[in-house]
Amino acid sequence: MIRYAIVIEQGPKSVGAYVPDLPGCVAVGKSIAEVKRLIAEAIDFHLEGLKLRGSAIPEPTSIAEYVDAHLPVG
Repeated sequence: MIRYAIVIEQGPKSVGAYVPDLPGCVAVGKSIAEVKRLIAEAIDFHLEGLKLRGSAIPEPTSIAEYVDAHLPVG
């Protein structure tokens, strides 16, 4: 099993997700739960396509972290 970082973005009418390590691998859904399911399917589909073309499967290199922003006071 390979584990890829995903980015989930809330839009005005939908939720989108993409995989930084797999350019072009995206999904859109109506909820976070739906987009997580859809991006997992998209990753499998993307990797299968790479495999069928004889392309290398990219190793995950992206790291997801959160950073606290400190707003200026005053």
